[in-house]
Amino acid sequence: MTRSPGADAQYVLRVATPADVPAILACIRGLAEYERLAHQCTATEPLLHETLFGPEPAAEVVLATTGGETAGFALWFRSYSTFLARPGIYLEDLFVFPAHRGHGLGRRLLAHLARTAVERGYGRVEWAVLDWNVDAIRFYESLGAVPMGDWTTYRLTGDSLATLGVARG
Repeated sequence: MTRSPGADAQYVLRVATPADVPAILACIRGLAEYERLAHQCTATEPLLHETLFGPEPAAEVVLATTGGETAGFALWFRSYSTFLARPGIYLEDLFVFPAHRGHGLGRRLLAHLARTAVERGYGRVEWAVLDWNVDAIRFYESLGAVPMGDWTTYRLTGDSLATLGVARG
């Protein structure tokens, strides 16, 4: 649970560790509630330990904290662009708890990812945003991000994924 920070709150960004799994899960659940998708959130601490810190980590996490309290996070994984012939960053989730909004944390988290991309020689940072989230869209566009209007995201999950996964070519 978050409380309202003072005007002089000092925020620190750091790479998450296995000990941060409860904080990561709290961020994921906060985001799911904000996006009105809590009913789809089945993440658990054991799953996060395995998928983020197990033998084959699937993603990386940057936490924003203040006074030992989690304020927000960015969870991302490496993507690849065949056109650029370079890796990139796909930002899966960016979330700042409501009590910590308005302090520039979203910008700082995205700047951290941009810096990571530049340092690693990656070609881009990309993400998706819900159409109804006009505040996020305005924020992203204020940073110079552009919508990819010619593209539609598709997803296979659940029964459709399982059915196709067992089908023979």
